[in-house]
Amino acid sequence: MDPKVRVSTLIRSHDDPDKVKDSVTSIFPDWEPSNFPERSSFPVTRGSEVISAEIQSIDGLLSILRENRVLDTALDAMAMKAHEGGTVFYLSRQSASIGKVSFVLERNALGGLIEVTLEGEDIEIWLEQQTWHIGRERVPREVGDEYSMDSDGDAAEWFQSS
Repeated sequence: MDPKVRVSTLIRSHDDPDKVKDSVTSIFPDWEPSNFPERSSFPVTRGSEVISAEIQSIDGLLSILRENRVLDTALDAMAMKAHEGGTVFYLSRQSASIGKVSFVLERNALGGLIEVTLEGEDIEIWLEQQTWHIGRERVPREVGDEYSMDSDGDAAEWFQSS
């Protein structure tokens, strides 16, 4: 069963809400938050605000990951904070603004973050299925295996150099 997906981002007073929305919808096209702020002219009087909406699927994200052949990295990054009821991971809003995906492991990122929350049972198995590719027939992978990247993003070396 597909998980419930919530996508959120923080719009600060200096952010252009339209550009923020364009950035998020380049990865999640069906993202339509109900509390979206209007663009303001100088001086901006609104404060920072988290905007959020449920979406139907992460197919747009998965398509970009497949196209860029980074499914193993995606599995590691998306499962890093997995727990019994789901997971949360972060994407760079700056990268998303040009249709690219960059996972953010620390909560401070230039250009802002997109927070993706997946809620559902057996989320680790679901992530393994969604990120499966033919290379896993030769090198099987699962969440938390010895090939997983470290919590700081360093890759595990799994091949022998000549």
